[in-house]
Amino acid sequence: MNPLHDLPSLSAASIDEFANDWIAAWNAHDLARIVSHYRENVLFTSPFAARAGAPDGVVRGLPALRGYFEQALARYPDLHFEAIAGLSGVDSVALHYRSVEDREAIEVMHVDQRWRVHRACAHYSNAPATGPS
Repeated sequence: MNPLHDLPSLSAASIDEFANDWIAAWNAHDLARIVSHYRENVLFTSPFAARAGAPDGVVRGLPALRGYFEQALARYPDLHFEAIAGLSGVDSVALHYRSVEDREAIEVMHVDQRWRVHRACAHYSNAPATGPS
């Protein structure tokens, strides 16, 4: 059995399609569309989740992630992400984008064959000195 058989096709076109749809869902503030990118058993880690009270910055499962994202959309009503790059790994995609508080973000998402995220880890730059803290 080939373990690579269960990996998604990480072509440049498929990465661009995923990244564009993910960014567009966030920019539309469409919660249902945002969470459609994630599996029921998702594990999501983020410094922003830690700030929001998630133990160790970890959000487990789709219902909890939906709630966390709903709070994020309410907290940042002017939220708008700007894509910088989408990069491929073996079974993951790293999306580099301009995020809230004028921070650069890189989110590494491990995806299945259907391009649904089962594990994600978000990374953020420090806020610019002239930006909000």
